[in-house]
Amino acid sequence: MKTIVTFGEIMARLCPAGFLKLRQALPGKLDVTFAGAEANVAVSIANLGGAARLVTALPDNDLADACLATLKGLDVDTRFILRRKDSRLGLYFVETGANQRPSRVTYDRDYSALSLAPGDAYDWDGALAGAGWLHFTGITPALSRTAAAAVKHAVLKARAAGCVVSCDANFRNKLWRWQPGVSPRELARKIMGDLMPHVDVLIANEEDAHDIFGISAEGADIHAGKLDAAKYQNVAAQITALFPNLRQVAITLRESLSATHNNWGAMLHDAATKRAHFAPLAADGSHRPYEIRNIVDRVGGGDSFAAALIFALNTPGLDAPATAISFAAASSCLAHSIYGDFNFTTRAEVESLMSGAASGRVIR
Repeated sequence: MKTIVTFGEIMARLCPAGFLKLRQALPGKLDVTFAGAEANVAVSIANLGGAARLVTALPDNDLADACLATLKGLDVDTRFILRRKDSRLGLYFVETGANQRPSRVTYDRDYSALSLAPGDAYDWDGALAGAGWLHFTGITPALSRTAAAAVKHAVLKARAAGCVVSCDANFRNKLWRWQPGVSPRELARKIMGDLMPHVDVLIANEEDAHDIFGISAEGADIHAGKLDAAKYQNVAAQITALFPNLRQVAITLRESLSATHNNWGAMLHDAATKRAHFAPLAADGSHRPYEIRNIVDRVGGGDSFAAALIFALNTPGLDAPATAISFAAASSCLAHSIYGDFNFTTRAEVESLMSGAASGRVIR
């Protein structure tokens, strides 16, 4: 497998203990970890056994040193991370939801190192040497005009280097605010529309398809807790009609029955064959999602899916579309049982779930 390069911001994630709200926990202690969509993908790929390299920008201070040490300890290549003195480490705060109370994210990432760094400040020739894939998300261009231009720069460099390019749409309504007078949805559609012609593999969910591309499954109600999975094949087909360069479109299928009870599955649409592959499957071949009834932490679940899909598509024996989407759905299902954004699931654990070992019995 060639190296997978991811480009995006890594931050400090601060959480109250258990299910406390910030108003209950502060003043007091918060748990601090490191997280960020593209960093989550890199860590997960490394945990699965792949070669992952993160390109980002960090301040030149002790907090960033700790962040780098964490990434290095997880076998992520950090050699091409840019350090800037005139910046800060982005932060985000997570309140973990329960039952009918949703989880809540609060961002504090204005003037972060990545949001200020232009695309040509990075050593892209070095970062892409030996690489076969570049992954980014819609979160990065949402941060600032400079970050949006840096993503475009990175994507064009990757295309010139012969890399496959993937994008997780990841619409964040709280972030697309850098152009006054333009709504987050309008800005996302404009900027992502400019990037999409350079993308080979798109990853999205039902909300992304609607908010960024204006495409919805017929009769869908994403807040009702039930999805008609079969209708998302048409959503993927409409997206590939808009962007004929896309080879594959993956759509995650989450039924949110409560904050701690989700049904989880996914679909991979192959543009060449016009065929959709669903996972997981029942014995009769129909789509039957994983029932996740006691979620430990769902933040980062989509990133674990993206990472496992990219890993599978680059791994002989896992790269067939039906196998790749099964691997990705299983990996991200397991990520819901792990605290923090990083998915520490191994390839063996994913393949065990794929084979039907879903009881959670103690392994002795």
